[in-house]
Amino acid sequence: MTADRPKNSSARWVALSVLNKFDTARHDARTLLHEMIDRTDRKAQATDLVYGVIRNMPVLDMVIAQAGKTSSERIERKLLNILRIGAYELVFSPQTAGYAIVNEAANLASSVGGRKQAGFVNAVLRNLVRSIDQRKTDLAGADVRRIIPQSPKTGCLFTDKVLPDPKSEPVRYLAEAFSLPGWLIEGWIGEFGFAGAGEICLASNRRPGVFVRANTLKTSPEQLAERFAADGVEFQRFGGIEAIKVRPSGSISALGGFKEGLFSVQDPTAGWAVRLFEPIAGACIVDLCAAPGGKTIQLAQAMADSGRIIATDIDSQRLRLVRENCQRLGVTMVKTVEYEDLGSELSKCGPVDGVLLDVPCSNSGVLARRPEVRLRITPGAVKSLAAVQSGLLKEASAMVRAGGKLCYSTCSILRDENAEIVAKFLADDPDFNLECEKTVLPSVGGEDAADFDGGYAAVMVKKS
Repeated sequence: MTADRPKNSSARWVALSVLNKFDTARHDARTLLHEMIDRTDRKAQATDLVYGVIRNMPVLDMVIAQAGKTSSERIERKLLNILRIGAYELVFSPQTAGYAIVNEAANLASSVGGRKQAGFVNAVLRNLVRSIDQRKTDLAGADVRRIIPQSPKTGCLFTDKVLPDPKSEPVRYLAEAFSLPGWLIEGWIGEFGFAGAGEICLASNRRPGVFVRANTLKTSPEQLAERFAADGVEFQRFGGIEAIKVRPSGSISALGGFKEGLFSVQDPTAGWAVRLFEPIAGACIVDLCAAPGGKTIQLAQAMADSGRIIATDIDSQRLRLVRENCQRLGVTMVKTVEYEDLGSELSKCGPVDGVLLDVPCSNSGVLARRPEVRLRITPGAVKSLAAVQSGLLKEASAMVRAGGKLCYSTCSILRDENAEIVAKFLADDPDFNLECEKTVLPSVGGEDAADFDGGYAAVMVKKS
């Protein structure tokens, strides 16, 4: 696809453009989508198609291969991505009429190929339609081998078996039903049991909610909710969390209050690290892996913008986002420092009361929000990350004064990156004691409960 299209392009065309550029090993789908999203006025649909296809790519390729009677590897990439979009809508978006999905896919194939390609796409998707008994039905009582789950309660029912028997092949069943690596599933079953692993899978495949946190330097959650209500923004509040779930009709930045710095975007789980850390106003804190700045901002708000936060990150471009977010939200206590200049800055500031270390990780707790991760995560990659995490933790510990705090956090739910890293550090460094730790497993939520990502945080105190 070489020809550019005007801004009023269809959501499917934008999704196809993103998927054609997407490289499993290299790209963050969010970045590619951001480059294309303004070409359509159906932004939510385009986003859902891109993330939905990537999130479910293995199972989509499976049903496409069955319907097309050929391996997905033998199908030209552009046509395969059109088929993936069509298959995703047929299996996971039952609210859209099947005939419209097939026709739009054939038209898209015609525009990028020709009549022959359109005919092939039309034939494969029609075969897929014929193989589906009910596009949406209750999971309860259904033959689980014939149904691909869409949510905790519903799924797409096929006329014949499409999945393994969970009783005899539990790992393979969950891996294929939810398009997740078998080694991850095996670990989750071993740690949480089959039912627990299934809940993690459902949460990892949910359409994640968008949550915002009130900037308490300027407003309160109650006042922000009143602003949203006055502006006609659809939102929802849940007991036990300060974050507000919003359903904007456009981009978050277009919401009233964004430019005024009244809120920032943050999943409820991401806020746990700072809540456990409990920074004190007037303290000197180092945020060692600060970009893009969500936790930096939360630290400043918890400290009433009083004291000093030195924020750094090895990625200079992303460090710029920290500065921009601080400026938008009216935070004045944060000083961003290039990573190579951190030592010099620390030598001038005196004792450090605490260090927040939100390390790079596998992202196993945010698979719903980072769908491409499932296609590239490996045990070897986790092992390499664990070595980096241990090194960063040791580096951070040397900055903390006696009596100060060290907070280690990830957006992973793997023990290799969490509890085991902390346990090894504490065994190697007797100067620190564990104050608290918390693992949050991702949740699909419900009408009265928020959905959220998974993650981990631990707070350690250096002995006086």
